[in-house]
Amino acid sequence: MEQKGFHRKLTAILSADVAGYSRLMQDDEAATVATLESYKQAFFDLIKQHRGRVVDSPGDNLLAEFASVVDAVQCAVAVQKEFHAHNAELPEHRRMLFRIGVNLGDVIEEGDRIYGDGVNIAARLESLAEPGGICVSKTAFDQIETKLPMGYEYLGKQPVKNIAKPVGAYRVVLESRITEKKVAAEKPKSPGRKPLIYGLIGVLVMLMAAVAIWQFTLRPAPPARSPVEKADPQKMAFPLPDKPSIAVLPFVNMSDDPKQEFFSDGITEEIITALSKIPQFFVIARNSTFTYKGKAVKIKQVSEELGVQYVLEGSVRRDGDRVRITAQLIDGLSGKHVWAERYDGDLKDIFALQDEITMKIITELRGKMVTIGEVRSSATGGKGTKNLEAYLKNMQAVEYSTRQTKDAAIQAKKLSEEVIALDPEYSQGYIRLAFVLATDAILGRTDSPQQAIARALELVEKAISLDPENGYPHALRGMILVAMRQYDKALAEAEKALSLDPNQLGVLNESASILARAGKPEEAVPLIEKAFRHNPFPLYGAFLTAGGIYNLVGHYEKAAEMYGKAIQKDPQNYIAYVFYSISNSLLGRAEEARGSVRELLRLNPQFSIEQFRGIMARSGAKDQAAVEKFIEALRKAGLPETAPKG
Repeated sequence: MEQKGFHRKLTAILSADVAGYSRLMQDDEAATVATLESYKQAFFDLIKQHRGRVVDSPGDNLLAEFASVVDAVQCAVAVQKEFHAHNAELPEHRRMLFRIGVNLGDVIEEGDRIYGDGVNIAARLESLAEPGGICVSKTAFDQIETKLPMGYEYLGKQPVKNIAKPVGAYRVVLESRITEKKVAAEKPKSPGRKPLIYGLIGVLVMLMAAVAIWQFTLRPAPPARSPVEKADPQKMAFPLPDKPSIAVLPFVNMSDDPKQEFFSDGITEEIITALSKIPQFFVIARNSTFTYKGKAVKIKQVSEELGVQYVLEGSVRRDGDRVRITAQLIDGLSGKHVWAERYDGDLKDIFALQDEITMKIITELRGKMVTIGEVRSSATGGKGTKNLEAYLKNMQAVEYSTRQTKDAAIQAKKLSEEVIALDPEYSQGYIRLAFVLATDAILGRTDSPQQAIARALELVEKAISLDPENGYPHALRGMILVAMRQYDKALAEAEKALSLDPNQLGVLNESASILARAGKPEEAVPLIEKAFRHNPFPLYGAFLTAGGIYNLVGHYEKAAEMYGKAIQKDPQNYIAYVFYSISNSLLGRAEEARGSVRELLRLNPQFSIEQFRGIMARSGAKDQAAVEKFIEALRKAGLPETAPKG
């Protein structure tokens, strides 16, 4: 059954990349990036001239589609001829040679993206092409054999991963109109009209050579240009930090399976977490950068809205056990690419690939301040795992745990338990399971809240024993200790967490909540404000935490603002209406408070003051006078004392 939002079509796909790109970057990064941008602009122009469309162009890769195979191959030929002339002007070791594959195939179209076997085959053909050459599939060859004045060399049937049948492949021979076979020699045919055809080919070649001479001797070569519009420091939503600042956009899932989104999202999050461990950097949190997921946004917009100088973007393609990650770092203020690279490897090497990307960013922005080992220990906020299945399941568990629904919590717990079974030395499984159990207990999503809290404490202490230098489990233990009313121990855990990870969003939010519930809400305010700077577009829970802190310090107007934003984020979550009605009642806005209670009871008819008192008790809130003040505000707003019977 066709998925909603998808439709299939037959199209000509062109896939290209630079041969030896890593070597070129190692030799001279600045010159390579400048050459690449110049060549890619020429590539874009030729695609447009041949009625094609650029689908994606991360790093040294390029994916385009055409309505006609003839247009696609003519474009590929024009590109190789143009680049050949350009390369003649460069030293041999600095020449940039593209490999191009062309296929006619069926694809899935989703918005501006295309996926499917047709794209995979084009990528495989690209890898078969010689540097500076073109390789086409049998389906494409059948469309152009008699239409274009080139020769073709048959390469036989080539296996393509995850494609049932081998794919026939042809190398395009630009210099002659002969179709050759490597696998089985063809019988010579009678000369017929060959002399006339060769004469015409000779004329065409001369004309093409004349055009090439004009293009590259009489017409100046296109200069390297800034690929993006510059951000305006005067339009920044926030002042630029006094340290290198970066936002990591969600890496695009280029795999055929849309269900692999969690994999590309997980890689993005790991890079963000690793960078956040470095105090010399200012890193925007995942929650904010993921608001751009699936959207066509300009680097200028991201830089200005988040108040950062650098933006990292990229894509992930997983094909069975193979992974390709492309990434490019852009300076929003100058509009220039700092670097662009592609990383290919086995799925089992995914940790090394992530480390390499992270280290590249560190090197570019601040020099080699940390080692690969230090970066790897920071990925996922901990020491990581060598068990790939455990790693992937943890990514899924994280995704479910952020949804804050009962069904999602059940799935997150199941996956976390599987992570622990797969790798008992991997701290993340214990952390995630402890978080969900503690949340269940506080929100009353379990019949045994005390048992859930006790189990959560055991799990988080196990995580700390496995990885004592990871800040977040200390913050989580502090939250659990607050629920157990062990306030001094909870405050010590918050202090420890902040000393280990002062910029990590989870540490900031949880530590602020600990301080507020342990009777020090004034000290929580700067932490929550710092969290909002790192996370300008927070999720629902961050607004709830901030609103609670502002309520406790008597900033009811600010609290109401936070709860209002939480409701905008999730209008069906009744918890925000509870506290929104409290803030409005304390501000003397009786009608707004009653309206919030009516909406609350529509969403949860069983909610009552008795239930609210239970939540406050389970959360461990120390300031009982404040709790009673909030309860009185709910009474004035019309919340019933007990739930209706039946």
